[in-house]
Amino acid sequence: MSISRSRLTSRGRATAALGALTVTLGLLAGGTAHAAPSPTGRIPLGDGYLGVTMHRTQTASTSASVSPMAGTDGVQGVDVSHYQGTINWTSVRNAGIQFAWIKATEGTSYKDPAFNTNYLNAYNAGVIRGAYHFARPDVSGGATQANYFASNGGAWSKDNLTLPGVLDIEGDCYGLSQSSMRSWILDFYNTYKSRTTRDIVIYTSPSWWSTCTGGWTGMASRSPLWVAHWTTAASPTVPTGFSAWTVWQYSSTGSVSGVSGNVDRDKFNGSRDRLLALANNTP
Repeated sequence: MSISRSRLTSRGRATAALGALTVTLGLLAGGTAHAAPSPTGRIPLGDGYLGVTMHRTQTASTSASVSPMAGTDGVQGVDVSHYQGTINWTSVRNAGIQFAWIKATEGTSYKDPAFNTNYLNAYNAGVIRGAYHFARPDVSGGATQANYFASNGGAWSKDNLTLPGVLDIEGDCYGLSQSSMRSWILDFYNTYKSRTTRDIVIYTSPSWWSTCTGGWTGMASRSPLWVAHWTTAASPTVPTGFSAWTVWQYSSTGSVSGVSGNVDRDKFNGSRDRLLALANNTP
């Protein structure tokens, strides 16, 4: 199945940098870990979104394909950024989508231009929404980026419709050792919790977590896990260091009324009542 993703074609994803990112396919797909790409192959600041590493790698490979959707039962969600264009959130909710995470920030200088509109309109349509931050450990420390995120869309309120923020950590290891990456993530977590009272949700893949943190167990008791694993299997592979998944991004080729073109599809591991408990920070 070829990728016809509007957010890829609109930005000319098939650039020279794609070849340098090919080695990161395994990091997001949950396959064999490969050496990190050189700094010249990194995603330009502002270009990140949930799953960008795999999207770019697959676009660069003429033989790449995206697996069919596997997790379409249960409590369903999407994740979006400005690449989805104008979204009719009422149609999205009427299509059975119960939650969405929306890109807010990246690094310490970029805010997604569609965030304010998406965040408000999702709320007004009754979609349980949250914000995510695309991590850039190469540009500043974890605490600095957590503060930027919390101040630019990543804050939380107990209003029955707001999820805790997400740290999107993917790509290469940004030149950090496993020990340094662990410290970066923990600094982000501690600062975000201090600002919002909430535990950050971590979005990652099995191989990225293994390669860049060494299968660190230090976040398993702190952060809910959002695992990236596009597969036809009935459940995702959980990264070493975690015991269970809370959210599963199972496809990049979903079709949802109200969204033009393909959209990432996600599944919550539990009932709607448990999703609301996550949103409201209740037992």
